[in-house]
Amino acid sequence: HKDNADLQREFADAKKKNKMRLAAYIKKHFGIEVNTDALFDVQVKRIHEYKRQLLNILAVIVRYNQIKKMSAEDKAKAVPRVNIFGGKAAAGYAQAKNIIRLITGVANVVNNDPAVGDLLKVFFLPNYNVTLAETIIPANDLSEHISTAGMEASGTSNMKFVMNGGLIIGTFDGANIEIREECGDDTMFTFGVLTEQIDEERNKLKYGNYTVNDDRLNEVKRQIAEHKYCGEDVAGPILKALEPYNDYYLVTRDFVSYLDAQDKVDATFADKAKWNSLCIQAVARMGKFSSDRTIKEYADQIWHVDPAPFVPSSVSYKDPSALKQ
Repeated sequence: HKDNADLQREFADAKKKNKMRLAAYIKKHFGIEVNTDALFDVQVKRIHEYKRQLLNILAVIVRYNQIKKMSAEDKAKAVPRVNIFGGKAAAGYAQAKNIIRLITGVANVVNNDPAVGDLLKVFFLPNYNVTLAETIIPANDLSEHISTAGMEASGTSNMKFVMNGGLIIGTFDGANIEIREECGDDTMFTFGVLTEQIDEERNKLKYGNYTVNDDRLNEVKRQIAEHKYCGEDVAGPILKALEPYNDYYLVTRDFVSYLDAQDKVDATFADKAKWNSLCIQAVARMGKFSSDRTIKEYADQIWHVDPAPFVPSSVSYKDPSALKQ
């Protein structure tokens, strides 16, 4: 039924309402109106270098630079995006806080540039919590689960995002692998080196056997060095982390592959029928990730316990009508 026109229309209408709810939140807290027909690209999770919010925001800067160079004709063909970040950093995690400050700096530049218009908006939503997640997650078109391969134990937010009607851009890491197996290869935009390649690729960067020389990345690094988005107190540590010897989380190594995957996202989102079909397919195949199934497997394979039988008489019940007497 995923290609049924009526189902797709109802699915899209439900998604649009959720995006309007998030747009209203953004308008209230930031004073900025966003285009709800744009692709809502979301990365909300704990701020950590291995989760690579830095990779995401560097790509946002690339998108901003590309829009600035577009002709009016090219802009008319471009897929508009609203990039949404959220999450908290540990109190003493200085680099995580630097990444947040870079994101907010980029948002300040992008959101106040009239030449960009509705083609790109960037927001870091403060004080991310469960209540805010209830507004963000149902509004996602695309969620980012882009940790360095082999470093995510599992992850569960990716499950929530797909169950709420979005697709994933991600690495072959954690639960991404199982979600892709269940939902289909075409429902996930994958990129990056694999877990078994990490040590080798890390050493290549560290010892100068592999050089990332991409004009888009070089332009972004130059702009950061020139303090376009942040001061030296943030720019210095960010740029240092991107040096080959220090790039433990392979941000630069996966950079080109990540941009290629984002191009595929744009091309797919432009075909609304195809996008809706993939989203419906992904939602329909997420049954495996039920907590009931998970607990049953724990009980069978790890705890080796049998479920207690349900005996109705063992449940305390009071007749409401009796309480009135």
